[in-house]
Amino acid sequence: MKEYKLTDWLPTTKKEIELRGWTELDVILFSGDAYVDHPSFGAAVIGRMLESQGLRVAIVPQPNWRDDLRDFKKLGRPRLFFGVSAGCMDSMVNKYTANKRLRSEDAYTPDGRHDMRPEYPSIVYTQILKKLYPDVPVVLGGIEASLRRLTHYDYWEDKVRPSILLESGADLLIYGMGEKPLTDLCKHLHHSPELPKDLPQTAYLCPSKEFSPQEGDLRLFSHEDCLKDKKKQAENFRHIEEESNKYEAARIWQETGNQVVVVNPPYPPMTQGELDMSFDLPYTRLPHPKYKGKRIPAFEMIKFSVNIHRGCFGGCAFCTISAHQGKFIVSRSKESILREVKAITEMPDFKGYLSDLGGPSANMYMMRGRDEKMCRRCKRPSCIHPKVCPNLNTDHRPLLDIYKSVDALPGIKKSFIGSGVRYDLLLHESKDPAVNQSTAQYTRELIARHVSGRLKVAPEHTSDRVLYLMRKPPFEQFQRFKRIFDKLNKELNLRQQIIPYFISSHPGCTEEDMAELAVITKRLDFHLEQVQDFTPTPMTVATEAWYTGFHPYTLEPVFSAKTPKEKLAQRMFFFWYKPEERRAIISELKRIGRSDLIDKLYGR
Repeated sequence: MKEYKLTDWLPTTKKEIELRGWTELDVILFSGDAYVDHPSFGAAVIGRMLESQGLRVAIVPQPNWRDDLRDFKKLGRPRLFFGVSAGCMDSMVNKYTANKRLRSEDAYTPDGRHDMRPEYPSIVYTQILKKLYPDVPVVLGGIEASLRRLTHYDYWEDKVRPSILLESGADLLIYGMGEKPLTDLCKHLHHSPELPKDLPQTAYLCPSKEFSPQEGDLRLFSHEDCLKDKKKQAENFRHIEEESNKYEAARIWQETGNQVVVVNPPYPPMTQGELDMSFDLPYTRLPHPKYKGKRIPAFEMIKFSVNIHRGCFGGCAFCTISAHQGKFIVSRSKESILREVKAITEMPDFKGYLSDLGGPSANMYMMRGRDEKMCRRCKRPSCIHPKVCPNLNTDHRPLLDIYKSVDALPGIKKSFIGSGVRYDLLLHESKDPAVNQSTAQYTRELIARHVSGRLKVAPEHTSDRVLYLMRKPPFEQFQRFKRIFDKLNKELNLRQQIIPYFISSHPGCTEEDMAELAVITKRLDFHLEQVQDFTPTPMTVATEAWYTGFHPYTLEPVFSAKTPKEKLAQRMFFFWYKPEERRAIISELKRIGRSDLIDKLYGR
């Protein structure tokens, strides 16, 4: 077991900086999360990556914004810039439920306290820093800033807001995963004090009179146009999503008042070597010692798990993963994964059980287009909806090899798969018999050896019309997978459960759809637990459809349940089996003219 010194973490105080013998800092990072020195926590990744370039970096986690601002002053001014991130989640999703109620726990805060960060920390922290140090550049990053880089609908304020660059006053915004843009930004600042305007994967503000469009640029409807016309906001989103999912994207620009928001195209996907380098940095894999004796829920959840790839080509309408990480899968090498697993086996409280070997999706490791030239031309937001792309290689053999190699390591008793499994990939019939054999073998291996009693899958709904809007496969595929799951469980003499996730109030979903969902899930003998009401979050197709009333790709009208009454009327159907819901459900079925379903739900 390795013993760590205080200086093995990036410094968070003046004392820790002095222990390192530093008299000046190059970069100071402000984060809305507690500082956990682990590759699943953004501030640690960025801090370690900057450190690997020889820069002197400090982190100020969860600064107090209510007092005399001493946390913002205590480390002074950095030589290069301040970096600001709200944390691993959008702060409003982190703070509030779909019904806009305060959550009982903040998973990224010691002891789960929910009063340790403001609403919109990206804006609050930046405004404070710009007031205290007007001449020091502030670079925004993280998911909150990434998804709010252009005009967006904000559910919590119930209004269309401009780019977070305008509201925060930041000098530069890095969207997506930040390793490559930050590396190149620091190289640039080594030679010039001016922030670059041509750095890929960044956004910046420019006075309208100084902006010159270039050939190939994509102009969006202005912020003011979007305020006046919801259809224009919907139309904008299609272009934003398509460009963020392309290998070779256009530069995007949008007028807001007398300024222009310019979004440079993203970098190509990282190479395996670059991703390995990010995961192989010298993390302690532990919370900073200042939190001794306090529980950080998000850390407890992932401390014995390993992320094996980045990106997701599912393109689900309600999900922000591809908008932030991209749709192209970048996978770690087997050697890098095994190094991390070995490090976990040396942790003092590790008992031999890995909680997850996964990623944004459990079974996309090493998957990519067979012909990369086709991928370079493609602008589909999903590689598997409405059907699996014929160019996609769905071979599960590399993943099976990872499972086998991890399980063979000393100290590993069992590795579980905690990430959601894409059963549409497992059911896909490829033209290559060896690939089909690999999916059958993977399904068996998964169910026989890697389920900790309950397997998470996300059908999300039972209505194929709603599922199409969600960019999810037809419900019949879930039923097929469940039959395979039940058959293998019986054959292997296992008593495992399949835990399906469902969403109510998604755009396109009606009360009748939810009533039918109740009947279908009852027939399948499910008493649903893992359910959620749709929460509109910035930069998803579903949010734009929910707010504007139009589908961004077809501009056809889409119904959405919006009022608390409409949303609760849909949600209650999940819980048809609870006696306290019975009377309201029967009354609602009569009201919508579906009395025929009463017997199916409550008949003997």
